[in-house]
Amino acid sequence: MPSTFFGLNIAASAINAFQVAINTTANNVSNVQTKGYSKQVANREASEAIRVYQKYGTVGSGVTTTSITAIRSTYYDTKYWNNQSSVGRYDTKLTYLNQIENYFIDEGEAEPGFSTIFASMFNQMNALTSDAGDENKRKNFIGQAQVFTSYFHDVANGLNDLQKDCNEQVKALVQTINASASKIAALTKQINIIELEGGTANELRDQRALVLDELSEIVPVTVEETPVANSNYPDMYLGGTNFVVKIDGQTLVNTFEYKSLSCVPREYKVNQTDADGLYDIVWSDTGTRFNMNSYSMDGSLKAIMEVRDGNNAENLQGQVTAASAYSISIKPSTMTTVESMTMPPEGILTVKNKEYHYTGFEAELDENGKVVSYKFQLEDNMDATEIGGITGMQAKIGATIDCMGIPYYLNQMSEFIRNFAERFNAYQLEGVDLNGDPMGAFFVATNYDGREFDFSDQTVNKDGVTDSSSVINGTSSSYYQLTAFNFNVADASVRDSSRFSTARDVTGEDVDIDAHDLLDEMLKLQNGVKMFRGNSAEGFLSCIYTDITVDTNEVEMFSKNFNDIASVITNQRLSLSGVDEDEEGLDMLKFRNAYNLAARMMQCMTQMYDKLINETGV
Repeated sequence: MPSTFFGLNIAASAINAFQVAINTTANNVSNVQTKGYSKQVANREASEAIRVYQKYGTVGSGVTTTSITAIRSTYYDTKYWNNQSSVGRYDTKLTYLNQIENYFIDEGEAEPGFSTIFASMFNQMNALTSDAGDENKRKNFIGQAQVFTSYFHDVANGLNDLQKDCNEQVKALVQTINASASKIAALTKQINIIELEGGTANELRDQRALVLDELSEIVPVTVEETPVANSNYPDMYLGGTNFVVKIDGQTLVNTFEYKSLSCVPREYKVNQTDADGLYDIVWSDTGTRFNMNSYSMDGSLKAIMEVRDGNNAENLQGQVTAASAYSISIKPSTMTTVESMTMPPEGILTVKNKEYHYTGFEAELDENGKVVSYKFQLEDNMDATEIGGITGMQAKIGATIDCMGIPYYLNQMSEFIRNFAERFNAYQLEGVDLNGDPMGAFFVATNYDGREFDFSDQTVNKDGVTDSSSVINGTSSSYYQLTAFNFNVADASVRDSSRFSTARDVTGEDVDIDAHDLLDEMLKLQNGVKMFRGNSAEGFLSCIYTDITVDTNEVEMFSKNFNDIASVITNQRLSLSGVDEDEEGLDMLKFRNAYNLAARMMQCMTQMYDKLINETGV
């Protein structure tokens, strides 16, 4: 038989339960604007009934608050993390592509770009046809030619600075990944300590999920949480969990332990025009390279690496045709012309996933100026077994990144100016200056120490084809040396305007210094000769701008789509785990009324006991 005061205990249990519910609602209301907070609920169940020796057998003993849990859906969390990686990738990439696009904008005289400057140079050249010997007109043309070369310097330096910015951003994101891994491991340890003692670490779980939200924007994450079981009783839950976080399939956090990544500056460049010290990402514990180019890789880190290193899959690739102890020869499938060469003069050649350090290379050309083969000189000799093992294998320099990033646009600029300079200089080499002396190259490559490569040892005709089939050393004075960074007008022409050839001869009886037969042919280089991707020289900007516009529009479309998906997932997520002010207001009224009713029941029971004790006594 229950105690005489049993009803008072039942009412008291209700007061305690609804006090907890009110406090939980107060906590929800106070965190309505807290980022990452999930709505909490107090879970109640009827207390265990007491057996009484009466006809009705048992009697209810009130209510018990079993737990306070956060409402969270693993399904929506996983969908959010998967989508957020794509959001981070395309948002970040769009930001950098817009910056690249700005370098190629041409707004006429207000903000001249390639087309305006190029047209002005040929206008000044055309003006020379009426008075080729006039010193002022010559200086005007040479000055405009310098503006033309300066345009490429400015754009190249701007892209180079942007590549350095990307490189620093890579380092910052790697540090963020490491900090996130450390924080997740620390939070998991705190969560397990609390939950092994029977508690529920709701706030700590929210903090851990928020860290994963932010991490998923940088790299794709997968999360697996499994309960720690008793080895003797597998169905017994001990309270703790194993929590594993992987990034692109590679374990970053394993419950209380975590790995970290490191940024290692490259010893050798991958592209001829790369900034110095670009970072490769490796695992700190093993030194193995973190695979940024896997098909499933995503996130803002992937975007920055694509912008920093994207070569549109045009890095040097080919098949090993011969090998010796000190060299490797390959037949190229890319970079089949001198103009398209972008590999550094010294670097790393990869064959069968093994890296070989080459210290120089030679390119053998056919009669049409096409590269027949490359021969790379190795720093370390190979043994006979290794030589036989690589013959016929595929070789490459750098990673094949099918994305138009900064290296791609720098390489396109170099390819254009090599084609243009070759044809322009070919005409100049046919003529003489105003003094009747043979004319050298007008456009040259200037080394960092001021030394000029004038390409005098490479025979190129006006069609831009190398006449000889000789070998061009990768470190000699070939047009390979010419890039957007060192493209200049020869110093001799800058100092003396007479050092510019307008005619094949100015010394005969019927010719004079105003002869301009060469100029008439050179003017065709503006739009009468195909020299870049099937277009004339003046079509260079339209080719580049088409690349950027198409790429930017595509990324912008993906960015919008994934952001729209993110909004839908976020709304679904918040509808379940978010704190709704109206809902909490209703809960306050509901729990207050329940609390008041329980208190009223206690008051009623008190009056009954007062009647029983004070008024029915003997």
